[in-house]
Amino acid sequence: MIDQKITIIGGGNIGGAIATGLIKSKLIAPSSFTVTDRMTSILEKFQGQGVQTSTDNKSACQNADIIILAIKPYQVHAIIEEIKPVLNPNQILISIAAGVGLQSLEESIEGKSLVFRVMPNTAIAIQESMTLISTNVKSEVLRNRVLHIFDQLGQAIIISEDLMAAATVLASCGIAFALRYMRAAMQGGIEIGFSSEMAQFITAQTVKGATGLILESGRHPEQEIDKVTTPRGITITGLNEMEHKGFSSSLIQGLIASFNKIEKG
Repeated sequence: MIDQKITIIGGGNIGGAIATGLIKSKLIAPSSFTVTDRMTSILEKFQGQGVQTSTDNKSACQNADIIILAIKPYQVHAIIEEIKPVLNPNQILISIAAGVGLQSLEESIEGKSLVFRVMPNTAIAIQESMTLISTNVKSEVLRNRVLHIFDQLGQAIIISEDLMAAATVLASCGIAFALRYMRAAMQGGIEIGFSSEMAQFITAQTVKGATGLILESGRHPEQEIDKVTTPRGITITGLNEMEHKGFSSSLIQGLIASFNKIEKG
């Protein structure tokens, strides 16, 4: 457990997921972090878990060691202006907002805090996020402090700022892309005879197993595919039919389309 006070500004989908992940990780006592939001209905679910809550961003940031901006990109600069009077140079400010670069954040904060950009995904709620971090902070101690927090909520790595847009697509949007595959597999499973509940269970465990094979072995997916595809077999027949219909191509094009959307603003 770390002795740090954390304030999460924004208790919505991603802010709430981070708060939930922190509670489950036991990395920090619930009483040591605060969630703020304008909607009291969002805050109520955290109050019962011992988390401090507030509708006042400024007061919630005053004594925080780490501030996490889990808000929409268009809200970032307005919130920074709101809390800037109470910030100090020893605080770490983490922005989750996609598309808001380090330079823009640093100019807005005017040197009053140490700035990090972090891109998790919603699996952070179950401590299974792939989280990407970038910063201009040179201190290894501070970089490792932020890395350690998000390592408790899944896997985290530090990358260069110029890869953050790509990281957003591959890791954050990637959750939705993977889930869409699962939905399609479930629909196919229903058509060939399973109930919807059974198709969902089989599909989810199969995807979990495939993921585990790659994470634990470090092998390329194609090496694992080769173990399942036999000459004239049913697996290669299905794979080839998917490729004829553009399976890999459409996924790649989707990733690039999302990336281009970020790049164009």
